[in-house]
Amino acid sequence: MKKIGIINGVNLNLLGKRETDIYGNTSFEQYFKQLKGLYPQMELSYYQSNIEGALVSQLQEWGFTYDGIVLNAGAYTHTSIALADAIKAITTPVVEVHISNTFAREAFRHHSYLSPVVAGIIVGFGLKSYNLAIESFI
Repeated sequence: MKKIGIINGVNLNLLGKRETDIYGNTSFEQYFKQLKGLYPQMELSYYQSNIEGALVSQLQEWGFTYDGIVLNAGAYTHTSIALADAIKAITTPVVEVHISNTFAREAFRHHSYLSPVVAGIIVGFGLKSYNLAIESFI
């Protein structure tokens, strides 16, 4: 059974409440239950933090033992060299995910420090972006 970890970063604990016109009305906890039902052949784990260092630590913890990591770093995508360095330091492939199409939003969201060091990028498919990332590991 493949082990896939999902890591959500800053402000993603507010899914379902924050900017619902962009991010929808479903909390990630609700959606994670759906994902587990859709992928019973996978061992899915979930972690969320608003703290950059905690995200780095989680990448390091899963980064040598999991088969894949799905990472939505939120706004840290556009600012965090530390997360990029952590991804480069681990052997587990990481897929960068964004719920919204970051390229259709503010200009600062067009740059990602993570994109050059991840296995792939999925943007703009709502919460289904996570499904697509999981599918990439199957």
